[in-house]
Amino acid sequence: MGAAKGMDSCVYYTIRTGIGVGVYTEGKLVHGLVHPEGGHILTRRHPEDGFEGLCPYHGDCLEGMASGPAIEKRCNMKGSEIPADHPAWAVQAFYIGQAVTTAILMLSPKKVILGGGVMQQKQLLPMIRTEVQRNLNGYVSAEDILTNIDGIRG
Repeated sequence: MGAAKGMDSCVYYTIRTGIGVGVYTEGKLVHGLVHPEGGHILTRRHPEDGFEGLCPYHGDCLEGMASGPAIEKRCNMKGSEIPADHPAWAVQAFYIGQAVTTAILMLSPKKVILGGGVMQQKQLLPMIRTEVQRNLNGYVSAEDILTNIDGIRG
């Protein structure tokens, strides 16, 4: 169970060439009609982002806007080459923050784990925490939830 050891509920996002989501609740992995397709949730557009998105099905869904290839296409360089202070990371945090907020409000997990190659950007996790806190706007005790958002490498 790794970062979710001892938990009876968590959500895991892997943000790489695509965006995958695993949901574990009441001690069981969620699998319904298909596996959770959280990478294809619709997102609000960042006000300064003119990028159309990459998803062949939805264009500007989470995966179309925040996957590794989306970052690369938006910035014309690989994520690993983008400087830590580049504005692209604020846009990235905006989209991932929406996904985490949605998971918190819809599934009420005790922990949200963010992993994958994109999350190897050390500056990104604090930016995502800020976005989630702003999105929740005090509706849910953000402090308790936000202490449980852990970035992992993978």
